Amino acid sequence: MRVSNIRYNGDCETYQILGGEAISIDLKSGDSVEIVDVEGDQKCSVLAFDSKKSSALSSLNWNTKPKNNSNKISSGDCSEMLKAILNGKKIKSKEFQAAELFSESSPADTRQSFNTNNDLLCVFDAEGGPMLVDQQNSPTEILINVSRSNPTIPSERLPEPLAKPTKEIRVKDSSAVAYKVKAGEYIQIIDVEGQQCSDFQAFLEEDLNNNLELCLDPTVTRSQMLASYPAPGTHDKFYNQNSVPLVEVIQDTVCRHDTFGLACNAKYYEDRGFPGHISCTDNFNSSLAEFGVAPRRNWAAVNLFFNTAIEECHSLSSDVSWSRPGDYVLLRAVDDLVCVSSACPDDTTSSNGWNPTYIHVRIYDKYNNFSSATAFRPDPQSIPTMTKETGFHKNTSKLTKNFDNYNGYWLPLEYTNLGAIKEYWQAREGVVMIDLAPLRKFEIYGQDSEVLMQYAITKDVRKLAIGQVVYSAMCYDNGCMIDDGTLFRLDDNNFRWIGGSDDGGKHLRKIAEDRGLDVRVKSSTDQLHNVAVQGPKSRETLSKIIWIPKLQTTIEDLKWFRFTIGRIGGEFGIPVMVSRTGYSGELGYEVFAHPKDCEAVWDAIAEAGEEFDICPLGLNALDMLRIEAGLIFAGYEFCDQTDPFEAGIAFTVPLKTKEDDFSGKESLILRKNSPQRVLVGLELDSNEVALHGDGVYIGKQQVGIITSATRSPILKKNIALCRISVSASEIDNEVEVGKLDGHHKRLSAKVVRFPFYDPEKTRVRM
Repeated sequence: MRVSNIRYNGDCETYQILGGEAISIDLKSGDSVEIVDVEGDQKCSVLAFDSKKSSALSSLNWNTKPKNNSNKISSGDCSEMLKAILNGKKIKSKEFQAAELFSESSPADTRQSFNTNNDLLCVFDAEGGPMLVDQQNSPTEILINVSRSNPTIPSERLPEPLAKPTKEIRVKDSSAVAYKVKAGEYIQIIDVEGQQCSDFQAFLEEDLNNNLELCLDPTVTRSQMLASYPAPGTHDKFYNQNSVPLVEVIQDTVCRHDTFGLACNAKYYEDRGFPGHISCTDNFNSSLAEFGVAPRRNWAAVNLFFNTAIEECHSLSSDVSWSRPGDYVLLRAVDDLVCVSSACPDDTTSSNGWNPTYIHVRIYDKYNNFSSATAFRPDPQSIPTMTKETGFHKNTSKLTKNFDNYNGYWLPLEYTNLGAIKEYWQAREGVVMIDLAPLRKFEIYGQDSEVLMQYAITKDVRKLAIGQVVYSAMCYDNGCMIDDGTLFRLDDNNFRWIGGSDDGGKHLRKIAEDRGLDVRVKSSTDQLHNVAVQGPKSRETLSKIIWIPKLQTTIEDLKWFRFTIGRIGGEFGIPVMVSRTGYSGELGYEVFAHPKDCEAVWDAIAEAGEEFDICPLGLNALDMLRIEAGLIFAGYEFCDQTDPFEAGIAFTVPLKTKEDDFSGKESLILRKNSPQRVLVGLELDSNEVALHGDGVYIGKQQVGIITSATRSPILKKNIALCRISVSASEIDNEVEVGKLDGHHKRLSAKVVRFPFYDPEKTRVRM
C-alpha cells in the first residue's frame, strides 16, 4: 500500500509503478512523458486511448522508437491490475494495442520518451509475475516523469482518496474549520503543499450537549501512551482530560508532530513583536463558537506536522516540517465527535516553511477498513510506501496483536499466551519460527557480477563456492559500514545479497556504474520472504517436509553456511530455498519462498514441529538470543560511523588473505593499525538492565557506550555489548555503567569475553 504513487518536483510529476503493477495517467495535448527502467531488465507496456476508448498509440510521438510499437495484448492475458484498470475505465476489447518498452537486457536507468498530440488516457504496465526462489527475474519499478504543458497549481494537487469520501473540507491558509464526525468514521488530514502545520482538537459531542468542554489533552495522551505522540500500532489513541479515548491513529505518513506546545495564540506573537497577528487559538475560538464552545486564551492541541524536539538541555526546538505534498494523518473517531482543524498562520518562523498554505480534510465512512501503517522511505526523495504485511502475516496475526513497524513491515514483538521468556527457552531447547521477511534481498547477475561483489564486500568472494553462503560487511571508502549481510552464490555469475538496508543495493549499483561493470542489481525483497526455523530440533522439523532433488543437498547433509533448493509438499509442491543460517546462536535454517506461498509454508512447518512443541518467536526474544550470541544489529552495534572492527566483526575483514582491492580497504588497514574503539562484552553486577546509549565510565571519564543489553535467562546475569576505548577493553577490566545523567547512579560491571553463550559456536555447527 502506498501513500500515493506520485511525487511533485516543481512542475514535473513523477509516478512510480512497482514491478508487476500497472497505473493509468490522464495526459493532455502537449504533455511530455519519460519512462525510466530504474534497475534494468524490466519490460513495460504502454497503452493509449482517446476519448472514444479507442487505441491511440499513433498520437504518441516517440523520441526513441519503442522495441515494438504494435504488440497485441489479449484481454485474457492481461495482468489482474491491468485488467482492473481497463475495466474501471470501461475499455472493453478482446485485445489491446501496446508499445513494448525495454527488454530483458536493458541497462539500469534506460529511458524512453514521447510527446502527445491529443488528450489521452495512457496505461503503463510493468510486466512481471512471481519470481521462483532459484530465479533472478524479479519484477522491479518503473518511473514515469510527466512534464505538463499546463501544470496544475500546488494547491490543487490532492492525493487520490483512500476510498470514496463522504465529506471534503478545505481549510484555507491561516484559518480553521470545525466539523462533526460520527463514531467509526475516518478523518484524513492532508498537508496539500507540504511543510504546513495543522492544529487539531476534538470533543465528545455528548459532552458538549451536556455543557462539558472536555477536549483532547496532549498531556493525558502522552501519559497513557508512554510516547511523545501516538502512532499507528499498539500506542495509537488520543485521550481527553478524563482519559476517554477520542481518536485512534490509523495511518501516518510523516511521524513527526508536536504535543508539547499550545496552539499558537495572540500572546505568542505579541511577545515576538507581532501584535495583532492571527493565531490558531483565535481561529479555533471563532470556528467552535457555532457549537457553543467558550473561547479560550490558550488551546491545547495536537500540532500535526509541526516539527519539534526536546533537546538534551531540555529546551523545545522547532524547525521546518518534515511533511511533503500530499502527506497525511488518518484518524478514526472512537465516538461521535466535534473536531476542529486549522491551517496554522505562523509566517514568523520556519514551522510552516515561512509560507502558510492549505490543509484539506476528508471524511470516510466507518464501513471502510483501512489498515494501520506508517510511511517508509528508503531515502528522503523516495515515493513512500506504507507499512507492509509480510507473507506470513496471516499466520502471525492469528497468534498476537503485538506488532511493531520494522524496516517498513509489521513484525510481532511477542506472542499471546507465550511471551518473550517462553519463546526464548523454546529456541534454546526445541524449535521456533521467526518471521524475517523484511530483510532486503538483491539479485546480482551478469558477467562482471563476481568482480562487483569482490570489490563491494569485505570477504573474499572468489573463494565462495556455488551453494555456499558467506557473512560479510559492506563498507564505504572510509571503512565505515553501510550494512552487514549474507552473500549466496547461486552460480558462476549469479549472486544474492541479503542485508538489512536498501542502501546495500544502491551502493552496489553505484559501484557497477562507476566502474562500468556489466552486471545487474535488482531488488527482490517483495519476491522472497523468509522464515527462520531455529533451535536444536530445527533439522528434524524441516527434514520431515522438505523434498530435495537428487542433485541438491538434503537437509540432513546441509552444512553451516550452505543452501539448497527444494519443495514443500513433494516433487510438485511449493518451491523453497533453505539455507543453514540464522540469528539465534542455535542450530538453525532459513526457508525462503514467494509471499503467495508463505501462509502454506508456515502451516507446513508448524505442523511438522508439533511433536517438538514448536512455537513462533518475536523480536523481543530474538534480541535476547542474538545478544547472548554476540550478533550485531544495525543502529546499535554499527552505523555509518563505525568500522567492522568497532562493530565486533573483525573476522569479516581478511586483510592478510584477500589480495584484491575492495571498498574501504586502505582505510580499514589504517584503522586496524590504529584502533580507537572495540566491541566488548560486559557483565553487570546488578539486577538492573543497562540500556542502549548508557555511558560506560572509569571514574569521571566516559570510556564507552552500551550498544545492546539484556537479562540473560540461561546465564542468569545482566549482560551488555559495549563499544569501548581500546585502553579499557582488557578482559576483567572493571568499569561502571552510568544511569540518570551518567554520574548520579552507577552500575558496577566488568569486561568479559563475548559471545557470552557458546563462544565456540558448537551449537550452530551441530
